[in-house]
Amino acid sequence: MSKKKSKSEKVLPSPNMTDYEKARKEFKLEVPEYFNFGFDVVDRWAEDRTKLALAIAGEMGEKLDKFTFHEIKILSNKFANILRANGIKKGDRVLVMLPWMYQWYVAMIGMIKLGVIPIPSTTLLTSRDIRYRINEAEAVGVVTDIQDAPKIEADMDKCPSLKFLMLTTGHRRGWLSWEEEMDKASPYLDDVEKTRSDDTMLLYFTSGTVSYPKMVLHTQASYAIGHRITATFWQDLKPTDLHWTVTDTGWAKAAWGSLFGQWTIGAAVFNHYTRGKFDAKLTLKLIEKHGITTFCAPPTAYRMFVQLPLDDYDLSSLRHCMSAGEPLNPEVIRVWEEATGLKIYDGYGQTETVNLCANYRCMPVKIGSMGLPTPGFDLTVVDDEGKEVPPGEEGYVVVKVKPERPVGLFKEYWKKPEETEKVFQGDYYYTGDKAYKDEDGYFWFVGRADDVILSSGYRIGPFEVESALIEHPAVMEAAVIAAPDEVRGEIVKAFVILAEDYQPSDELTKELQDYVKNVTAPYKYPRAIEYVKELPKTVSGKIRRGELKKREWDAYRKARKGE
Repeated sequence: MSKKKSKSEKVLPSPNMTDYEKARKEFKLEVPEYFNFGFDVVDRWAEDRTKLALAIAGEMGEKLDKFTFHEIKILSNKFANILRANGIKKGDRVLVMLPWMYQWYVAMIGMIKLGVIPIPSTTLLTSRDIRYRINEAEAVGVVTDIQDAPKIEADMDKCPSLKFLMLTTGHRRGWLSWEEEMDKASPYLDDVEKTRSDDTMLLYFTSGTVSYPKMVLHTQASYAIGHRITATFWQDLKPTDLHWTVTDTGWAKAAWGSLFGQWTIGAAVFNHYTRGKFDAKLTLKLIEKHGITTFCAPPTAYRMFVQLPLDDYDLSSLRHCMSAGEPLNPEVIRVWEEATGLKIYDGYGQTETVNLCANYRCMPVKIGSMGLPTPGFDLTVVDDEGKEVPPGEEGYVVVKVKPERPVGLFKEYWKKPEETEKVFQGDYYYTGDKAYKDEDGYFWFVGRADDVILSSGYRIGPFEVESALIEHPAVMEAAVIAAPDEVRGEIVKAFVILAEDYQPSDELTKELQDYVKNVTAPYKYPRAIEYVKELPKTVSGKIRRGELKKREWDAYRKARKGE
């Protein structure tokens, strides 16, 4: 007999937001003169010594380490004292490159308490990537583990600013040992200079899909307080939730889904220590085993989930599911809801922002849309002249920053004033994405501004073609670009990863082309389809369409030159 409850038995709590228009009108975040996420959020929740903050599962899910807010308070105090003892002070930058382990949280909070600026970085970085980040940020320290230390050392002689090196695991000459230093450190943290709300708190490097990554500076209050928007409305979190966002410690999505908003609300965060490829089956087992209540994963993960026999897993603990990174395809949302009884609520934002636009529990979900602007943000679509466009017309997604700059927006691209000026024009911050609004105000993603395809006079957004393709059972994942064509200038070309049990063939290509013609406008169908085993992606999991496009156009130019 199945141990799962039927979908009709699932009783969900009331959403945090019950009236969208009222919330839009009345919601406002108060920003005090002084604020520090470590002291004002973590240590406040630590007053209840039993309240769970963090749970991290072992690599195969075989064990679970738990930490209360009080334990995080004491451990972060100790780490802050280690930093001070080694001459690390407010305003200094320290690279943090760790997988999901409790030390990541302790290091992050310890730095934030002192006003030291962490640079969260994925363990996927190469030595060259690391050197670039350390030197651009003039970082004085690195916190990593024994596995990634060699990548730091490979170019350390080319990083003159470095003076503090710490290993969270193992021992290595020239590195401080986490265990040894923490054993000696005091759990009391006194005489700390207060941080102002506008002090820099965090530095992220953008994905760098086109150029070298830029440094995104976030302040103490705007980012930490701003993520209350993310957690309250889109994620719908309660203090009793155990929330899991599938992400990497080096991605901004870790800030979105594994730290600031969740702990502000008082929810506990779940994570899974792993260094291997994403394991969809193990992820579902962990949801079942540990009773995850709210869950967020990138579109790629959900696409893998729906290829599995979902009825084999007890996912009844889940009450709310989300996705972010890129809009999720309608077919995947449908299959997941059929299996779990839960919709997937898309959310939209960037490394530079908190949640800007989302689907919410209190409103009808238009499958495939980005949803509606979050309370606290005035989001709209404008044309090339910066004028708002009517419903149905494609344009640039912008955030209104005048007369009042919203809480949750980044401060600047550090050391890149011309890049900062480029995205802040007139009354708006330009996200670089293109979309359109429908008559009800819902946003519909078209693509990055430079991803739009112009073919035979038609403007075609890659995402709508990808969404049509992914609905076909043969397609696991797809990326669509503009490829060169002598007659049309550009044509739609799709790179397709096939689902199991499907093989490339001319017959399948014709079938997929006809399928897209029937699902969307016929002129949007991919005139060329290339079957691939994998797609190039940024370290944050976004498809590098620019790389695919460059590859196509370079090959075309060489062919024309007879090379």
